[in-house]
Amino acid sequence: MTTRWNNSSGYDPFMNAPLQPAEAAALAAHIDRAWDERIVPALADFIAVPAKSPMFDADWERHGYIERVVRDAADWVQARRVPGLALEIVRLPGRTPLLFVDVPASSGSASGQTVLLYGHLDKQPEFEGWRAGLGPWTPSYRDGLLYGRGGADDGYAIYAAISAIEALRAEGRPHPRCVGLIETCEESGSPDLPAYLDALRARLGQVGLVVCLDSGAGNYEQLWLTTSLRGLVSGVLRVEVLTEGIHSGDASGLVPSSFRILRQVLDRLEDSASGALLPGIFHCEIPALRIEQARATAALLGDEVYKRMPWACGADGGPVLPTTTDPAEALLRRTWRPTLSVTAVDGLPPLASAGNVLRPHTAFKLSLRLPPQVDGHRASLALKALLEDNAPYNAKVTFHPDGAPGQLGATGWDAPALAPWLQQALDAASRAQFGAPVGYIGQGGTIPLMSMLQQGFPSAQMMVCGVLGPKSNAHGPNEFLHVAYGKKLTAAVAQVIAACP
Repeated sequence: MTTRWNNSSGYDPFMNAPLQPAEAAALAAHIDRAWDERIVPALADFIAVPAKSPMFDADWERHGYIERVVRDAADWVQARRVPGLALEIVRLPGRTPLLFVDVPASSGSASGQTVLLYGHLDKQPEFEGWRAGLGPWTPSYRDGLLYGRGGADDGYAIYAAISAIEALRAEGRPHPRCVGLIETCEESGSPDLPAYLDALRARLGQVGLVVCLDSGAGNYEQLWLTTSLRGLVSGVLRVEVLTEGIHSGDASGLVPSSFRILRQVLDRLEDSASGALLPGIFHCEIPALRIEQARATAALLGDEVYKRMPWACGADGGPVLPTTTDPAEALLRRTWRPTLSVTAVDGLPPLASAGNVLRPHTAFKLSLRLPPQVDGHRASLALKALLEDNAPYNAKVTFHPDGAPGQLGATGWDAPALAPWLQQALDAASRAQFGAPVGYIGQGGTIPLMSMLQQGFPSAQMMVCGVLGPKSNAHGPNEFLHVAYGKKLTAAVAQVIAACP
């Protein structure tokens, strides 16, 4: 089922010539107005809707929040009346909806390529710790920062993408055909996206450039190109030893602690002293180019690579120490080395209601970040076997990875070599809009779409970027969107689209 709109009004031919400084400034001015007058208000409305991803809201369809943000975005896009734009809300049975936008090439464009622009509208859950006056569903615009869940990750993408195209037309700049894919289950690992890519593949055309607006930035002073993304295996590790809790004075010493067994099982995976992952299957060799880029970025960012984290006070009143204070090594650890995080716990009562009882079970939600070149599905199967095999004390140990049986885990992504035209366009756009050269940085998060598109369009160039800079804190409390950076990023994206051959 699809919902369609179409806009068929004409437009004037464009001249195809490189942007001059005054033209780049005019493009930026148009986008500044779009953000102030249209994008920020739309994002404030978006933030107020608790459109949590299906992993965090099993009744998402009945609640209707995802439907609302999709329709709000569709109405906003249609209201812009971009000449020739066609928009559909595409629906496959049993899956979250997807917004598909198709803008034909301008008459002055000589490019036969298609630019694919990607974003998502689903959100992470609330999380605790928001500062006074802030909240996940309470938009607040303070000192140029728009606070609230999902504005930066990644609600702004559709609004910025359309505004970039609109600005090019307003300033008389030609552009190739552009299609937008805006999904609504990215924060759940994009389980519905492969089906939509299959359904829409024939309509995507010859994709020459992918612009993904769901990534981050090393600072707010220049355009940042993401060079790699980690993969992810997540799931629930559960240890059961009793059918019910027993007085600890009666059972402890005889009945093994489910927590202690869980610790033993995790010791197979992680060196608890260093945090290093032990099995070789979860590692890969880091390419020499990525090491070189990490060193160059470390020289630019310096100690801010680790000092920007919201450290708590340590034992001596100073900050908790990072695992390394070498900026280059810090960048590699958060982008090319596997790491384990425990993101939730079950079986432990709140402190205020904890009885003196030996608990029957303990469960951890595990988040295992994988290097870009490690296959996510194979890693999921290997992790399950590692954790479940030969359980201590013959306890019941189970690991249930997230995802469908044939689609476990998410594989990371290592960017293809940059074509000369894209490298030049990125640097020119960064210098024109930020006054500084483009920067290159790996990201520790996961965007499942990128590995899918890399396989489906192996010759396409990739521009992966985003507004998630220092302290923007996606997924956590006090998430914000740096509006000034969003404006400049949108203008830079417009320039790169115009440069597509």
